[in-house]
Amino acid sequence: MNMPRLITAMITPYDNNLEVNYHKASTLVEHLIENGSEGIVVCGTTGESPVLTREEKLQLYSVVKQTANGRVPIWAGTGSNDTRQTAQLSREAEKLGVDGVMMVTPYYNKPGQQGLYEHFKTVAESVGLPVMLYNVPGRTGANLQPATVKRLSEVENIIAIKEACGDMDQVSELVRLIQGSLTVYSGDDSITLPMMAIGAHGIVSVASHIIGRQIKSMIESFISGDATGAAKIHSELFPIFKGLFITSNPVPLKAALNIMGMEVGGLRLPLVSATTDEQEKIKNMLTSHGII
Repeated sequence: MNMPRLITAMITPYDNNLEVNYHKASTLVEHLIENGSEGIVVCGTTGESPVLTREEKLQLYSVVKQTANGRVPIWAGTGSNDTRQTAQLSREAEKLGVDGVMMVTPYYNKPGQQGLYEHFKTVAESVGLPVMLYNVPGRTGANLQPATVKRLSEVENIIAIKEACGDMDQVSELVRLIQGSLTVYSGDDSITLPMMAIGAHGIVSVASHIIGRQIKSMIESFISGDATGAAKIHSELFPIFKGLFITSNPVPLKAALNIMGMEVGGLRLPLVSATTDEQEKIKNMLTSHGII
């Protein structure tokens, strides 16, 4: 697979009854592709995967894949804290024709490194698709260590990792150990450029919903050798990167998209919509950057 630089972790839009709005999902795919996304993750944790049913996930995989129609690769978020269910959903996603699966580290169970290794290896060997690992210890309680990732890189179809540990020393050790055997993506918009400077390939982004073209420009500037230009764009975008995380993702992002008129709906419990104060801060952020 030709690995893109800018992949978007897509939100799941709802209607007024908090049912999945598949028509809006299709519209959102078009918006993302038009605004620089070179790949899409559907039903990842930004897509509120823990509160989606199996049937909703399968329908979303299908709708997003059909809408993209081969223009960009579609990664199905299939991860959970149950290895058997993750493997089953991954096989079903494969039958629907997605291009790869992304699996978050199992949450709450807090498996050790051997448990994490066995989890990802078991699921990867159950499908023929490319697999992207996703490490986000701040939300899962389990940190996939570089040495474990190195072991997992020996599994043929594990080809990438979305790394959101937030620790640049850990990222440096990861890049050093894997020596190019996996494609490394930043899982945090705000450290995309620093991570690329030490060997990451790109970003699985949240902010690309609203500033995709600018993020793509930053990445292209960096890989063309214009580190100063890339740093300038990074500085300009940094308040947005941080502003979209003033509370739990994807709460601020959905608020921003709704303020922009995209009508993506609210959130399913236990997440709740942004407070009045948070919405005001998000609106000011969008206004000050000329987005609205």
